[in-house]
Amino acid sequence: MSAALVDASGVPLASDRAPRRIVSLIPSTTETLCALGLADALVGITVYCREPAEVTRTKTKIGGEKTPDLEAIRALGPDLVVANVEENVREHIEQLRAWAIPVWVTYPRTVADGLRLVRELGEVTGTRVRAAAILRELEPLYEDVRAASATRAPVAVFYAIWRDPYMTVGSDTYVHDMLTVCGGRNVFGDRPERYPTVTLDEVAARRPAVILLPDEPFRFRRVHVKDFARYADVPAVRDGRIHLVDGKPFSWHGPRIAEALRTIPPLLRG
Repeated sequence: MSAALVDASGVPLASDRAPRRIVSLIPSTTETLCALGLADALVGITVYCREPAEVTRTKTKIGGEKTPDLEAIRALGPDLVVANVEENVREHIEQLRAWAIPVWVTYPRTVADGLRLVRELGEVTGTRVRAAAILRELEPLYEDVRAASATRAPVAVFYAIWRDPYMTVGSDTYVHDMLTVCGGRNVFGDRPERYPTVTLDEVAARRPAVILLPDEPFRFRRVHVKDFARYADVPAVRDGRIHLVDGKPFSWHGPRIAEALRTIPPLLRG
């Protein structure tokens, strides 16, 4: 393992052996680590880490992403904790490092970053061969989808992440880039905030052709489709293209990218 590896927080991870006891603080990373063949090495995960179910149900839960039990993590004796700039709390990471627990911090904000994350985790965990095998599927698929999207006019999309108030994604987010790669045009991509608060009148004024209501972080349900009923002239409402969707393909990094690249383009094209 190379001492030259530097994580998203600018801290090098120096170790002379692959980790044997890993704690993951991000659901998508837990899934990725399992895909890299590290299910047995995972000793602790968050209460939100539920995939793959056959693995996560047997693992020690150490709290939430922003509310982990640091002493419980310490007691597990990990030789690697994997965290994320956005999902986890800096002070928690600093405390773990103060206890001499190695922490690898991630921060993928584009699909390309998500692909690099697979390679990086392969380097960090000594699973380069498995990471390369995963990327042999993902990288050509990514290029094919990007090329196909470039030949079509982008589809105007509103992607909700919260309700009451409604919130969406700005351009500096993984979801925005996934939509772009798959042929979408985020109708609030011009807003400077990463997660803008918007009114339904503002959504209607942007005239999305597709409205996506995912099940995370807010759990949108069929009843919430009625929020848009009074905007009958908006293309997505007029054409019945308000979709309740699984949020994981839009926001989870790692092998889940394959599902995203296969399912999102046809969803947008209709």
